[in-house]
Amino acid sequence: RESDHRAWTPVSYTVTRQNATIQGLIQGKAYFFRIAAENIIGMGPFTETTKEILIRDPITVPDRPEDLEVKAVTKNSVTLTWNPPKYNGGSDITMYVLESRLIGKDKFHKVTKEKMLDRKFTVEGLKEGDTYEYRVSACNIVGQGKPSFCTKPITCKDEIAPPTLDLDFRDKLIVRVGEAFSLTGRYSGKPAPKVTWLKDDTVVKEDDRTKIKTTPTTLCLGILKSVREDTGKYCVTVENSTGSRKGFCQVNVVDRPSPPVGPVIFDEVFKDHMVVSWKPPLDDGGSEITNYIIEKKDTHKDLWMPVTSATVKTTCKIPKLLEGREYQIRIYAENLYGISDPLISDEMKAKDRFRVPDAPEQPIIKDVTKDSAVVVWNKPYDGGKPITNYIVEKKETMATRWVRVTKDPIFPGTKFKVPDLLEGCQYEFRVSAENEIGVGDPSPPSKPIFARDPIAKPSPPINPEAVDKTKNSVDLSWQPPRHDGNGKIIGYLIEYQKVGDEEWKQANLTADSCPETNYKVTGLTEGLTYKFRVKAVNAAGESDPAHVPDPVEVKDRLEPPELILDANMAREQYVKAGDTLRLSAVIKGLPFPKVTWKKEDHEVSPKADIEVTGVGSKLEIRNTVHEDGGMYSLTVENPAGSKTVSVKVVVLDKPGPPRNLNISDVRSDSCYITWMEPEDDGGSVITNYVVERRDVASAQWVAISSSSKKRSHMAKYLMEGTQYLFRVAAENQYGRGPYVETLKPIKAIDPLHPPGPPKNLHHVDVDKTEVSLVWNRPDRDGGAEITGYLVEYQEDGADEWTKFQTVPMLDCVVTGL
Repeated sequence: RESDHRAWTPVSYTVTRQNATIQGLIQGKAYFFRIAAENIIGMGPFTETTKEILIRDPITVPDRPEDLEVKAVTKNSVTLTWNPPKYNGGSDITMYVLESRLIGKDKFHKVTKEKMLDRKFTVEGLKEGDTYEYRVSACNIVGQGKPSFCTKPITCKDEIAPPTLDLDFRDKLIVRVGEAFSLTGRYSGKPAPKVTWLKDDTVVKEDDRTKIKTTPTTLCLGILKSVREDTGKYCVTVENSTGSRKGFCQVNVVDRPSPPVGPVIFDEVFKDHMVVSWKPPLDDGGSEITNYIIEKKDTHKDLWMPVTSATVKTTCKIPKLLEGREYQIRIYAENLYGISDPLISDEMKAKDRFRVPDAPEQPIIKDVTKDSAVVVWNKPYDGGKPITNYIVEKKETMATRWVRVTKDPIFPGTKFKVPDLLEGCQYEFRVSAENEIGVGDPSPPSKPIFARDPIAKPSPPINPEAVDKTKNSVDLSWQPPRHDGNGKIIGYLIEYQKVGDEEWKQANLTADSCPETNYKVTGLTEGLTYKFRVKAVNAAGESDPAHVPDPVEVKDRLEPPELILDANMAREQYVKAGDTLRLSAVIKGLPFPKVTWKKEDHEVSPKADIEVTGVGSKLEIRNTVHEDGGMYSLTVENPAGSKTVSVKVVVLDKPGPPRNLNISDVRSDSCYITWMEPEDDGGSVITNYVVERRDVASAQWVAISSSSKKRSHMAKYLMEGTQYLFRVAAENQYGRGPYVETLKPIKAIDPLHPPGPPKNLHHVDVDKTEVSLVWNRPDRDGGAEITGYLVEYQEDGADEWTKFQTVPMLDCVVTGL
């Protein structure tokens, strides 16, 4: 039935199911419905709907919301946004339900009771590091719809994004003075970046003309009514914890230039023209000066006349002037943006006004050396024309003629180093200036100077020390100063002071009495202690004193002798004959020891040069011979003791002559030669012997052996009957010694034997005082012709035979019996 009727209307069909579709209802009307069950017995009671039902399109729960997004995440909050469902189920959305689930848990939990109809919500109070996922559902009059798709897992942590910067301006910006300009852009970053504006590295601050506006996404710097001082390099910095970005813009605020800088200088003035110059403006207006505009005005008139507007130089010729008239000049600077205020000159009369330069003032002479000097002067008045050259002249003080020091121009400097002076000569100098008109008068002459190197006092002597002392003297030694002050060191002054006194006494009165670097201070008192100091002296004066480091007690000191042997005093010293023998040693001891050289405990040869100095001794023998060899000794002795060293000297020479030359076994074609080695082998082993022979009729010796190491030789190939002389010499590595020669010639013949006895001796006649004897030849003659027969007689009973005579024939009469 309709809600406003009481009558029930049956539905046209019977149903056996537990549901039914009622058709033919009118939209917008409200109805009640009732249902009864029926069986074969009959119909049961009705059950009625409790509320009226309004007929309209069917209503459902909304669809799921769309585009659920995470907009921001921090360590304790998450911001979410979403869009409404595509279909609200036929009824307006009454609220949204936002749910979250902690990752690792199963259930979703409702986040808030808010209705969240603006579809944005920030979940706060989260725990840093936890991870959640979210979903959202829409509700209408019917109920809660399906949830949206879940977000990705979201971990609670501060979200980081490096800054970005998007600028609306270029690298360069040109602005006219008085105009406004702004620098804008966009930026982003997480966490929200800090925006800073700089101009030429200085932070820009807001004032009446400067405005800074910054939103979470945009930035802007604006300047009203710009001035030239706004020119500069502007920088915007966008910075957060992850980094920074910078943008730059070179802003050039341009204007017309400031006036040229005065005063206007009249470089040249003539009767019909002038040349003027000026300086560029201090401020070019931010744009290069394109040209200058020059005008002139006769001071008797009010009219400015143009000269030129095309010059870019800061100098200009002003032509077409009338002689005697006074003129003013005005100058404008021009750039792309306008013309400056003018620079106006003083009045200047058009007339010739030039002459030669004035004479310079008296020059000053500096840095004098033995061959040069530097002349310095001040620039004189140039006579109206620029000085183009200076002329420097010199002369010896006693001379009358001035000489130019150089033909080359001297300009623009006002000093000149004059070369080629003669050492020791005295010079004066003067200077003249020259311009295009001519040469001016010379300056007054300088003060005379001598050409010599400047001399300063020397530096102190180096390392003074006491090297020796006695009971009344001290020997001092030192080294020359490092710097002699460019002057020759004349000598040294030595001073001493008794310890405890204040006064220093001079050991020598004049420096030239001690030209060397040592001095013996005498006249001191034994047992006292003194201090010493030394000064160096040159022509400029005395140096500061150099002190002996420690005070010295005056007394004799004894040191036993000490020998420091040189290499030539080794145990054995070999020297080649003819060379020089040198033996030397360093000797120490106080007092200095007595030095004695000996050879084999005897005095050394008079040919030996013996030298004794304060530090050692040397023995030298020139042109040594073998006899100079032997045992040499050096003895040093003082009251504190003595010391002796010895060295064996071997003079290496040629050997002596062989001994006992003997010739034996003479034959008609050979003989046997023997000898003994020389007494002196020259200090070196005999290497060989040389054997020579000579025919007595010849002057030429002939070698028959030159390499024999034996002391004998068989001389062969002799000519029978020829007489020969023989000689032998020994050789070692230093040469061949003298020959030993046979005393008598040796004849090359076979050896002779005595003849045999005569045969058949008998008498042929006898008288009272004589006997006639005859005999026959012997059987053998002994190898040579028999030259005679010796006749002897013996008285019967006697022991002795008496020689009678030698006869050539085979008979003899013995008389005198």
